[in-house]
Amino acid sequence: MQLLDVWIAAADSGVMTENISPRRIAEIYFACWENKDFAPLRPYLAPDCTFTGVFGVAHGPDEFLQGLAGMAAGTEALAVRARVADERNVITWFDLAMGGAPATAVANWTQVEGGRITAVNVTFDPREILAASA
Repeated sequence: MQLLDVWIAAADSGVMTENISPRRIAEIYFACWENKDFAPLRPYLAPDCTFTGVFGVAHGPDEFLQGLAGMAAGTEALAVRARVADERNVITWFDLAMGGAPATAVANWTQVEGGRITAVNVTFDPREILAASA
């Protein structure tokens, strides 16, 4: 939570998001998911951001955050296994447990330009999650 507090303070103070690395933005994204509180993520979303995943597509910050909040509501556990980043891209490999299903391996590709998330692409095998929720 300490990292999230630092970035919330930065966002509240009007600090330009361009000064934050893509890796840090991905850390904020996952901290918000774990805390089920996405207000701190909004300043880091581009106006035309997109989310493309197994369960749907979202366009713009409102849809993006609504979809992420829906996933977070059903999340029982989230464990980041690895994260690699360069100046524009972050790949986060994590285990996601939801719906009573065993943890599922997930790949999240976050693309950042000018200190804001422009796109997130997520892929995983949803069969066990779907079976558990049937």
